[in-house]
Amino acid sequence: MNYLDRNEFNFEPSRKVVEAIRNFDPKELCFYTRIHDQGKKSVISVRVSEIYGVPEEQVLLAYGGEDILKNAIHYFLMKGDNKKILIPEFSWWYYNKVANECGGTFEMYPLYEQEDSFSYNVDEVIAFTNRIHPRMLLLASPNNPTGNSLTSEEIGRIMENIPSDTMVLVDEAYASFITSDVDYIAPLVNKYENLIISRTLSKFYGLPGLRCGFGFIGKGHDQFISYINKYLGYNRFSEAVALAALDSDEHYRQVANDMEWGRQLYKKELGTLPGFKVYKSVANFILIKYPVEIKEALQKALTAQDYKIKFMSDKGLESCLRITLGRKEQTQVVCDTIKRVFSEK
Repeated sequence: MNYLDRNEFNFEPSRKVVEAIRNFDPKELCFYTRIHDQGKKSVISVRVSEIYGVPEEQVLLAYGGEDILKNAIHYFLMKGDNKKILIPEFSWWYYNKVANECGGTFEMYPLYEQEDSFSYNVDEVIAFTNRIHPRMLLLASPNNPTGNSLTSEEIGRIMENIPSDTMVLVDEAYASFITSDVDYIAPLVNKYENLIISRTLSKFYGLPGLRCGFGFIGKGHDQFISYINKYLGYNRFSEAVALAALDSDEHYRQVANDMEWGRQLYKKELGTLPGFKVYKSVANFILIKYPVEIKEALQKALTAQDYKIKFMSDKGLESCLRITLGRKEQTQVVCDTIKRVFSEK
């Protein structure tokens, strides 16, 4: 089965990742890590600190980016009386589920469709946040499923103009597919105490099955860091593989280039067809509006070839497909199938 429905990785892991798995000594699993004796969380938090220039004590580690998200929302919404969180209108359904789990309430701020892209209205996000004064504001950059992102300047403008007691979580799970720039992270985290930036090895590094996420938090949150941290350390096998992935940027940058080929193919082949719109994306997926009357035929045609893509059901996106950017041959099959089914309608 070709899974192009959940934004997973359809390419090969890097050579260094494969070697780390093959060379891992199982005896390492017989002992806890001793790095906590040095006042550190993990060899991963140390390496991430070096890469991103953020002090190790402000690096967060968890069981995937999902775990950082869940821990942060549970912790901050359950402390005090303010249990409100603001989330993007078209976004991952899991955000509001986590808020509901801990008795929180959520409100949505809008994303706007502009020609062939979606975008945040930064001034409106600021106005919403000041009017509602939530305990948390969630920004997804890039956003799933719309594929749009915020610039570092836009994040800074939001941070500068909202209440300082509103915790802001920027979900950057899909960052790095278009740019390798991470220099903006340390200045933002150093300047704003109420900021969390969450990343993961699941998307760009293609290791969702490893369940390894990392992030950064502003100063002064020792209690939250203690809450999310694992005193006895982390999975030592995962640490070894994660180190290899973080040292394999050249391999994964080539994968990202292949994904750009896929974006351009969909735009060229489908973008001019009646009833279609191919939205710009800076993530590892692409959102495409299609004539919904071909849905059933398209589902059957893809299933016959062992392909799965995401037929959106979110309010306002019911006539859209979200397709993971896979290998070139996978992208070609999906594109050709959509064209064929459309021509036969």
